[in-house]
Amino acid sequence: MLLWLQGCGSGFAPVTDQSLGARSGSSVTSLASPSATTNRPTPLPNPGTYRVVRGDTLYSISWRYGLDYRQVAIWNGIDQRYQILAGQTLRLTPPGTISTSSVAMTSQATQQSTSSGTSQPTSQSNSQTNTQTNTQARTTAPATAPQSVAQVGNLTWRWPAQGPIIGRFSAQAGGNKGIDIAGKEGDPIYAAAPGRVVYAGSGLLGYGNLVIINHNQQFLSAYAHNSRILVSENDMVKSGDKIAEMGQTGADRVQLHFEIRRDGKPVDPMLYLPKR
Repeated sequence: MLLWLQGCGSGFAPVTDQSLGARSGSSVTSLASPSATTNRPTPLPNPGTYRVVRGDTLYSISWRYGLDYRQVAIWNGIDQRYQILAGQTLRLTPPGTISTSSVAMTSQATQQSTSSGTSQPTSQSNSQTNTQTNTQARTTAPATAPQSVAQVGNLTWRWPAQGPIIGRFSAQAGGNKGIDIAGKEGDPIYAAAPGRVVYAGSGLLGYGNLVIINHNQQFLSAYAHNSRILVSENDMVKSGDKIAEMGQTGADRVQLHFEIRRDGKPVDPMLYLPKR
């Protein structure tokens, strides 16, 4: 029987008890092994479809594959409550498109058939693309922004943690899709902007204990490798609220891996955070 994954009437699907935050006054600890091999968090290849498991949210699935959750909802006829079901199969590409992995498998099969002398029907080229074009120009933090906060559109951004930057954003394939900030175990992690917690758990490979915050219709932010998660899904947070404590779950050293996504795509957080 399918299990409903809906959260408190807000449309967010709750994660398992193991990945919930401090809803009853306790905090999440050691959800991912601190000694786990480091996997640089990057969007995974799009498999075309995904079967929902307990603990998933539409946000975490979209984040995993570098997609805009609003588009995934449209492709699957999901309303703005964004409710999903355990066992449900979601499309991760627009109707009528073929995923990259499917194209690769078809190409490989065609090559094998050709080499063995077996004729194979030629696949029609797909005129539709899986990648949405972001028509909005990337906004940079104003040069006159104060040292503590930066105003970008209707959002005010602040640094999520103190400490030196040890890893910077890279737009290259396989590159760092955020920034890494060093610190000590237990250092406070703050919400970089106001919003709603839409994921709090350890189900995304390479992120360890992770918090994702939805700020508005454009922006989400993520806070990875925490030792403790202090918030739960559907919690409303203000800019500067303590949401977690720094750790090294899913990493080889204590750090905060911080990402900002605009319309589902990774952007350089340094363009939004205030100058130090």
